[in-house]
Amino acid sequence: MYSIAFTKPAKKDLKHINKAHLAFIKRSLVEFVEHFDDAYERRLMQTGKIKKLQGQKEVLYRLKLRSYRVVYQKQNEKLIILVVHVTSREGAYK
Repeated sequence: MYSIAFTKPAKKDLKHINKAHLAFIKRSLVEFVEHFDDAYERRLMQTGKIKKLQGQKEVLYRLKLRSYRVVYQKQNEKLIILVVHVTSREGAYK
C-alpha cells in the first residue's frame, strides 16, 4: 500500500486553491493512492491522465485533476507518492 507525502512547496501550493477545488484534489489523491499499483498507473497513462515528464533530473509524473496538475514522484523502497507541486494547468510547466 502506498502512502502520500507533500513537499513544503506543494503544501504552500494547496493553500492558494479554493476550498471546493481543494476538497476535490484531496479526494482524488486519496483515491489515487488507494488504487495505486503498476497496472492502475499504466491504465491512467493510456488514457492520458498520467504522463511521465521529460527533461527532469528526477523521474517525475504529472497527474491531471480537472484543470489542476499534480506533479508526483514514486519512491518504491518507501512506498510513498511524494507530491512535488500542485497548480492550475496554466502554471504547471513553468
